[in-house]
Amino acid sequence: MPDHPLENTFNEAPKGTSQAAEFPKVYEPGLIEPHWAEAWVEQQLFRADPKAPGDVFSIVIPPPNVTGYIHIGHMLEHTQIDVLTRWHRMRGESTLWLPGMDHAGISTQVVVERELAKQSLTRKALGREEFERRVWEWKAHSGGTIKKQMIRLGDSCDWSRERFTLDPPLYHAVLEAFLRLYHEGLIYRGRYIVNWCPRCQTALSDLETVHEDRKGHLWYLRYPVAGSNESLVVATTRPETMLGDTAVAVNPEDERYQHLIGKKVVLPLMNREIPVIADVAVDREFGTGAVKVTPAHDPNDFEMGRRHKLPEVDVMTEEGCMNANAGAYAGLDRFEARKRVVADLESQGLLVKVEDHALSVGVCDRCKTVVEPRISMQWFCKMRPLADAAAAAVEQKYIQIAPENQRKLFTDWLANIRDWCISRQLWWGHRIPMWHCPCGGITPARDSQVAIVGGRALPASPPEKCAKCGGGKLEQDHDVLDTWFSSGLWPLSTLGWPDDTPDLRAFYPTTLLISGYDILFFWDARMVMMCLHLAPGKTTAERIPFRTLYLHSLVRDAQGQKMSKMRGNVVDPLEWMEKYGTDALRFTLAIKAAPGSDIALSEEAVLSYRAFANKIWNAARFVFVNLEKFQSATGMTIEELAAPEVRAAAPYAAGDGVSLPDRWIFSRLAEAIATVDDALENFRFHEAAHVVYHFFWGDFCDWYIEWVKPAMADADRNTAVAAWRNLFGIFEAALRLLHPFMPFLTEELWHRLPQHAPAKDKSARSIALQPFPRPAPQWSDPDAEQEVKLLQGVIEAARNIRAELKLDPKRRVAADFSAATPEVREVVEENRAVILRLAALSDLRFSDTKLEPTAGPVRSTAQFDLRIAYGDTVEVGAELARLRKEKERLARDLESKQNRLADKTFRSRAPAEIVRQLEATFAERRLEFDKLSERLAQLEKLGGASATT
Repeated sequence: MPDHPLENTFNEAPKGTSQAAEFPKVYEPGLIEPHWAEAWVEQQLFRADPKAPGDVFSIVIPPPNVTGYIHIGHMLEHTQIDVLTRWHRMRGESTLWLPGMDHAGISTQVVVERELAKQSLTRKALGREEFERRVWEWKAHSGGTIKKQMIRLGDSCDWSRERFTLDPPLYHAVLEAFLRLYHEGLIYRGRYIVNWCPRCQTALSDLETVHEDRKGHLWYLRYPVAGSNESLVVATTRPETMLGDTAVAVNPEDERYQHLIGKKVVLPLMNREIPVIADVAVDREFGTGAVKVTPAHDPNDFEMGRRHKLPEVDVMTEEGCMNANAGAYAGLDRFEARKRVVADLESQGLLVKVEDHALSVGVCDRCKTVVEPRISMQWFCKMRPLADAAAAAVEQKYIQIAPENQRKLFTDWLANIRDWCISRQLWWGHRIPMWHCPCGGITPARDSQVAIVGGRALPASPPEKCAKCGGGKLEQDHDVLDTWFSSGLWPLSTLGWPDDTPDLRAFYPTTLLISGYDILFFWDARMVMMCLHLAPGKTTAERIPFRTLYLHSLVRDAQGQKMSKMRGNVVDPLEWMEKYGTDALRFTLAIKAAPGSDIALSEEAVLSYRAFANKIWNAARFVFVNLEKFQSATGMTIEELAAPEVRAAAPYAAGDGVSLPDRWIFSRLAEAIATVDDALENFRFHEAAHVVYHFFWGDFCDWYIEWVKPAMADADRNTAVAAWRNLFGIFEAALRLLHPFMPFLTEELWHRLPQHAPAKDKSARSIALQPFPRPAPQWSDPDAEQEVKLLQGVIEAARNIRAELKLDPKRRVAADFSAATPEVREVVEENRAVILRLAALSDLRFSDTKLEPTAGPVRSTAQFDLRIAYGDTVEVGAELARLRKEKERLARDLESKQNRLADKTFRSRAPAEIVRQLEATFAERRLEFDKLSERLAQLEKLGGASATT
């Protein structure tokens, strides 16, 4: 990267140096952004102080997976967090954004196993210790990618507090949480049905199992009744599991099967007799009303089997193949076994029929393998008491949830929660701190302390003997904890819990959590449950993990479709950052982030906000180029015009008082600040960004700078100095207003202004450490705003007429003006010079009567009429010919679109969005046609009058 143009980064600018000479003509974010991203980290600008006085704002990052990279969802989330973090920091609050990463048990193990496979190695061949060493080695070399990307985004994190879920202090917290919950009876071990992934070879939680609608079949199988010629027909979607059937069930109220209850049927293919049982859970309307019961392979059957004390026959291996209990089918893959089972049943005359059937198939969220419900010995956490406390905290408003509609989803899920399977059959993660004895006894670690062995944290206090038999031959449980168990402790563990640390006392509970609504139950709800139960403090308010939960929307493509690799519409934010600049992409995401609405993101939108950044850059360059001219003429230094203490005293008076444009711009700034503050307080990022955009582009660049140009070069020194000081006062305040959204551009431009010496004032190191702008009471000036609004209306009316007449922008013409009141006329007369200049008029002729459109196009408002006469601008005959030709073209276009909209075939086949766009275009063309017809009629009258004359 080329050297940055400012060599004095974070230092006091040399006195009297020429800023214009070193101000690049072209805005190049690729030169600016990496420089400041690195500088912020090197200078540790965002390091939080737990002893700092005043209000606190603390937030933890939703920890990205160590295997991950920045995607557009991260970009939205991080933009919103960073906007709020910078805003709170600038408001003088003690601010902490705590970063970190999650070890991502399954995902990381899958990645490393894939790398091992390239070397023809497996984790089982390596052994646990060597495999773990390889994963840590991979983490050291590849696991920091996402951190580098976060720095490049401009995330204003306190990197000195970066955490990783397998760091020793966090392992200590995980052990403490597990042991507390275990000793309280909330963690238990049992043999239950779990979601099993044959590819990852581990249990999954319900949340890690994604259900997909697929086309399947319903097989009707005949089970002979023992000792008779009768048979029972059952329907199943998974015929291979029949090999593990231990009963057939019917509804006790189903008259068709009353005589069979208590009898036995012969299980086909296995020749094993199994009972016919009655259970109210059987749906008489499904299939034949008789169902096979496979307690080891179906959650409903499992519950039924426990009620009736049925055997639990597991017929599959961890890999999803049939085991020895499957008899002749042992060794076959489950889906191959399905084909063989169906074929054998058909050959024996036991397959009655096959029907198409829509299925909701569970698949692993990570590897997309079809999940197998399977009985397994696992560790579970009782959720009911934790869920009840979490629901109460939300319902009693200790935790606010936004948008509001997500609150009910949160509490409804808690109301229907099931116990959480927290064990995973992996080697990468927090190993469960329980030890097994050959006698069957299970003994926990003595405490939650950790030891560092080979650079890794391990439980430091294993039990010395079995709690059941007193024996000493103990082996630690092979399973690890679900990744979400450690993530559920994130706000606590990252701040030092279970130890009593300064960070925990200062920053817990955290102020806010920003999260995607897609992990509301994976992570957000679990944090509330876990932290409420484990955090120190006597009251709910002291134990909650965060006071507010804001759930952001998803980013979709320009057509509103969800992004996916299959559709080919995935956006790489890093590519767009390189192309358009990080600030432009951040601002695009912010201005589209209305609460509760997904974001439709297009490259055109990013390009438009790249133009916004460029507009600001060009405005700044204009200021500095003209400043150099002013300095050459007057000998004044930039410090005399723009030093911090000079800017703070604005606005300055010149002559009789502060000028109208200066009164107006400071009043507009005051209003913008108040709106941005309120919008960010309530997560209306789109509104805050809109206000900043329109203030900077419209009010400051398009109006204010253009208005005060003459004053900046006025022969009267006092007038000119006041103009420059006010300009710098507004410009610097506007940079601070924009900074949370566009941190790189604003940092760069702010450093081109004189600042205090950082050695004396630490806040002078960065605009990020400056106060967010606060308006002085006298800034608010409704009268100035009303007067300028009137003048803007006059200027825009003249500009619109000029555009309508297609006048050369350089050609000055006269205009007629009629005021509705004496007050309006007085304001316009007092500011006649600026109207003539900004509207490119040669004269403004005042009339005491209402202006008629026959002499030329008129713009009328409640306050005034403004007209530019045809005779002064166009040759009537030529203009009539042009307008008639344009009217004919529009008429043909309207007819074409109307015919298309009237075509029923088009309406039935075209996408709804295409139809809406065509309707909107037709309405626009119709309005254009009506206006043109009105103008043509007026000009024809004028042409007729001229001919008569």
